[in-house]
Amino acid sequence: MTWTSPVEIREQVRKLWDSGALPASLVRGESLFPKQLACKRPKSEELGTRFAEVQSWTDRLKTDAGLYRLVWKARQNTVVGRNALPSEIWIDSQNKALVLIDKTREAEKLRQLAALTREQQPGLLPWLERRPLKALELAKDWPLLLDMVAWLQAHPRPGLYMRQVDVPGVHSKWLERHRGVLTELLDLVLPESAVDARQTGINNFCRRYGFLERPTRVRFRVLDPAIRLLPGKEAQDLTLTSAAFAELNAPVSTVFVTENEINFLSFPEWPRALVLFGAGYGFDFLAPAAETWLGRVKVFYWGDIDTHGFAILNQFRAVVPQTQSFLMDEQTLLVHKALWGREDRQEQGELVRLNAEEGRLYDQLRGQFWGDHVRLEQERIAFSRIQAALRQL
Repeated sequence: MTWTSPVEIREQVRKLWDSGALPASLVRGESLFPKQLACKRPKSEELGTRFAEVQSWTDRLKTDAGLYRLVWKARQNTVVGRNALPSEIWIDSQNKALVLIDKTREAEKLRQLAALTREQQPGLLPWLERRPLKALELAKDWPLLLDMVAWLQAHPRPGLYMRQVDVPGVHSKWLERHRGVLTELLDLVLPESAVDARQTGINNFCRRYGFLERPTRVRFRVLDPAIRLLPGKEAQDLTLTSAAFAELNAPVSTVFVTENEINFLSFPEWPRALVLFGAGYGFDFLAPAAETWLGRVKVFYWGDIDTHGFAILNQFRAVVPQTQSFLMDEQTLLVHKALWGREDRQEQGELVRLNAEEGRLYDQLRGQFWGDHVRLEQERIAFSRIQAALRQL
């Protein structure tokens, strides 16, 4: 049977809720009803050929009616004569629609959220109307979100750590968890002077709204025994804030970067050099140093020979453009064939900062030229190979 059933009637109304149209009307204080629903009904000729089914369909619609209204129309058939059949289906009121899809409780909660928002932060009503179902998900936290918006309106670009926000019920973990929705809300009501629009994404929430961030740190080892930044033989594995590292006044001309801690700790001595311990993707913490001294020295990046290793090298060059790759070449890959592993999920993007040799090897890896998802992890490279590569610099 292809005629509209009571289940399909409910589904039509449920779609109004799931699409956000019905919840948005609740926020506005308006109603979408009365509303006519789609009604697939028997054709005149089916009265004669399927009369029993038509009667059954009609009876079921009448039995389940009450929350919807049927409009009847007389139909003529040469076999069974004249019969009245439902021709239209209407939902007459908002309340009946909500009862029909069992959303009365959610609707009342949304009305309460809208009333609270209208009272405390009317500028956020457009967001509530646009994302009413998201607001319902956040119902327990909505009063705190409004309080947090009000606090930042009173303390634009506060210059504090999020831990220092003095709003009852708000703590740093709560703020971390709600950065996404807070960004949407704050952008609606804060003045332009309180928002650094250049800082996008939840990871830049603090910068966007003027909170202090936990300082990023740079870990490095001095490779030249003649250079002593601190007294003591064991004081050459150092960690500085990004800002302090940018002011480092060390007599070095070469910097190596490696992603593996054992390689970092065992990297051979080298004159007027130091080695940095990388952290995978993301090198903004080196940007201040790149603007002072790091941009003027030789830099060698050593990562895994796989697609992500080259993607990280590509990203690193965006911060330190003069960087050269170290032990990330075809010969190194082939010499260590017995130690190849498998890269589960490969990078497939175009890497515009690779040189011709690096780009060719990257294309071979992502194109399975050497085998299925081939990778050579940097810690598997023989130590003698490292020493030989250094002698060739």
